[in-house]
Amino acid sequence: MPANHVRKDIQALRALAVAAVVLNHLWPLRLTGGYVGVDVFFVVSGFLITSHLTKELFATGRTRFAKFYARRILRLLPAAFLVIIVSCLAVWAFLPHTEWRNNAQQLFASAAYVENWVLAAKSVDYSALNESATAAQHYWSLSVEEQFYLCWPLLLAAAALLSRLRKRSPRVGVTAAVAIIGIASFAYCVYLTATAKSLAYFSTPVRVWEFAAGAAVALALSRIRMSRWLAESGALIGFALIATACVTFDEQSAFPGVIAVLPVAGTVLVIASGSAGHSLSHERLTGLRPVQVIGDVSYSIYLWHWPLIVIAPAFLNHSLTTMEKGAIALVSVALAWLTKTFVEDPGRRWAWAVAAPGRPFVFMTAGVVSILGLTSGLLVAANRAEAAEAQQAAATASDACAGARALANKDCRDPFGPADSVVVGKMGAPWFDPPECRPIEVLMVEGARTTRVCDFSAATSQPKFVWLIGDSHAEHWQSGIFEIARAKKWRVTVSLRGGCPPAAVDFVGYRGTKASPQDQRICEQWARGLRDEVLNAKPDAVIVSAFARAEKVAGPPGATQADLYRDGFQALWQPWLDAGIPVTVIADAPLNSTVRSGTCTADHPTDPLACVVPRRTAMPPDPMVLAARSTPGVHLVDLTDQFCDAKQCYAVIGRMPVYYDADHLNRQYVNTLVPVLEQHLPAALRQ
Repeated sequence: MPANHVRKDIQALRALAVAAVVLNHLWPLRLTGGYVGVDVFFVVSGFLITSHLTKELFATGRTRFAKFYARRILRLLPAAFLVIIVSCLAVWAFLPHTEWRNNAQQLFASAAYVENWVLAAKSVDYSALNESATAAQHYWSLSVEEQFYLCWPLLLAAAALLSRLRKRSPRVGVTAAVAIIGIASFAYCVYLTATAKSLAYFSTPVRVWEFAAGAAVALALSRIRMSRWLAESGALIGFALIATACVTFDEQSAFPGVIAVLPVAGTVLVIASGSAGHSLSHERLTGLRPVQVIGDVSYSIYLWHWPLIVIAPAFLNHSLTTMEKGAIALVSVALAWLTKTFVEDPGRRWAWAVAAPGRPFVFMTAGVVSILGLTSGLLVAANRAEAAEAQQAAATASDACAGARALANKDCRDPFGPADSVVVGKMGAPWFDPPECRPIEVLMVEGARTTRVCDFSAATSQPKFVWLIGDSHAEHWQSGIFEIARAKKWRVTVSLRGGCPPAAVDFVGYRGTKASPQDQRICEQWARGLRDEVLNAKPDAVIVSAFARAEKVAGPPGATQADLYRDGFQALWQPWLDAGIPVTVIADAPLNSTVRSGTCTADHPTDPLACVVPRRTAMPPDPMVLAARSTPGVHLVDLTDQFCDAKQCYAVIGRMPVYYDADHLNRQYVNTLVPVLEQHLPAALRQ
């Protein structure tokens, strides 16, 4: 096969892969499994890189590492750096300052090709689950590929050297190494997907077997003997397997576990069939010029499409329409062609860079340093914007018509009018640590801390001891509880586990997503521990809140969520009540993103009434509230009237957005609720 030969079947695979990914990102509910396009890319990369490396390794007995890495740099980095730089400028120009910090961090992580590990860390951080997607998020797969490119030549060379030392064929040694690594990676993939699915998705060791599958085809090329009929069948079956994964997989699929074999095997079959040397019938379609062009510019399409998807809604100031999504797909192709023509191809032949072996590495270092400078500037701008936000929050604290105060103050005009700012920044985040709080090793679950002690007693003798318990929907009340505690000199223990119901229930999953066995185990262990810890501590009061509407639990056939939660909450509450520990339940706030667009207030900055939702829609029955009402002795605090009138619920009240993100209350709004919250607490806590 000539060195410059371009295989049309591989170009078609690239076209199919990038089309699947782009369509999945634009219409995730239509092509639900389009994310497997990334797996197709991984197999293709494993095949091509191994073919290139072993050709030299088996012929000469060595690998010119510097030349290999230099070629990778000039092939991939010019376009990648260009898109990162443009994305950084677009983030600064069009996204709100609340998005700058996260984007800056991930843009630099992408330039350093560690974005997958950043996202892996965030995948196990509950507070990060509602963060908006960054313009660099798609670089996770490129980071995995670069890490593969960094290690794979070394592994193959080491295997070949070991074979020679043992006086065996390098091909045998390399093949054995690829097989061992692939099998080990697949086993780890199955294990980690079953125990920590989100983490598994971004983990490089989990994905190595997919590259190894492509490598196995490359190593087997000299032994592949297929009749035309077998090659024809293999290719068609391969494309069918990939297509099946695209249309049948979704976010609930246990991916990338055993089922990832489907797109990987499909890609292997297409490549192997194309290596047999026959002219195949699928080439009538896959060999068409448009398909080949898409395959040729697939790398740049992948680079450009995601920043456009992230930036466009902010630029247009509304959620994307179907026509606009189609335009993004077309613009991605146009930008990709321009990038391929004027950046990618010239980059490979860049006279200055190819003149000396070390110059590509100089270019890489200069590019990373330049992006570090840009992203650092974005971080500085974010810090300044957050400082201005803090000043504005301080001014709001004394405003008699801010937030919920506008509902009680008849002198306030238009309590449901436009917000002063639809951007809710760091000062609105529910998760924060006042200086009075410190973590303690109580209710530790598999090494994770869930509990803090917050001492607002100011050395008062025998202060009231209050325990706040729940998930992140208890956490978004904590700023109000802390303000009351500071005024009344309480000592507060806070036990929180995001996404976990504080009840003796069989937890299934959160917001329609099935939890991993590990998450289920952690939630259930934490909830069981709560009962005994509270009984042992004997606080003066327990305050509980949770997002029970979204945390699904399992039970006997016919049992409703309300029944299961009633029994589960009572299993915790009744022993406390019997021990004389008062229990107060704070009813959950009205739903937000499940009943209106999560960006509704930003999309309608001058018309917040466009985000009004009927009360019956925003306040469906809450299993926690039903359990509280059916448990004698439990005190229920229901502040629904601070969010809704008799008919409808609002997203902006008192010139202030009610919500911080898709699910959680704006901390500044909660702070304006403090007088009302205190008034609704039981008498013993108001004293």
